[in-house]
Amino acid sequence: MTPEALARVMETTWPPARVWRQGPFLLRDGAGGGKRVSAASCADDWTEADLKTLNHGLMLIRPGDEALDAALEARGWRVVDPVAAYAAPVDQLAAELPPLTDFPHWPPLEITRSIWAEGGIGPERVGVMLRAEGPRTAILARHEDRPAGAAFVALAGDQAMIHALEVRQSVRRRGIGTSLLRGAANWAAEAGARDLSLVVTRQNAAACALYTRLGMQVVGQYHYRMK
Repeated sequence: MTPEALARVMETTWPPARVWRQGPFLLRDGAGGGKRVSAASCADDWTEADLKTLNHGLMLIRPGDEALDAALEARGWRVVDPVAAYAAPVDQLAAELPPLTDFPHWPPLEITRSIWAEGGIGPERVGVMLRAEGPRTAILARHEDRPAGAAFVALAGDQAMIHALEVRQSVRRRGIGTSLLRGAANWAAEAGARDLSLVVTRQNAAACALYTRLGMQVVGQYHYRMK
């Protein structure tokens, strides 16, 4: 997956509230939905004069933005949240699950919202999900007949992306993350997706190890610069 394709899938499945142009940069209003929908990005050739007039304090740095990265570093912008993108074919991740293990549904149930809220995924991020215009679903995972985790999945063409994957603290390390990924792949397969991807901060070693064990490959990396 090219950086451009990854960016397109991310923006379609996790959309900002508003995007506008300032010179060579695309600026975003995430309406409180987090860095991913609030960061500016470079869309064209830029100059030092463009940086001087930039009125945005968060910049997404992708492969190919090395000169911009260096220029922002020289201006004192710090690196935050290096991110890796993982992907795998849907048919590689899809698997039959025991009955009632995963429950795709839309709109999100109150218990699904509650699990997200426990992990810091509040109403503003749910608002991002509600803005997605393509096929989408929430997935509720159960463990020992109790709600255990939640995730959001959306489609951009034949690409599915999973966001807001959250497992309750009390049932972590019991396979709930794997169940949510399998459930997301099962839904994506029925929706006609070819691949399933996600993004995760590189410091989340446990999640990165899980995705690697499931055969997902790193298909992109990026980070943010913040004033």
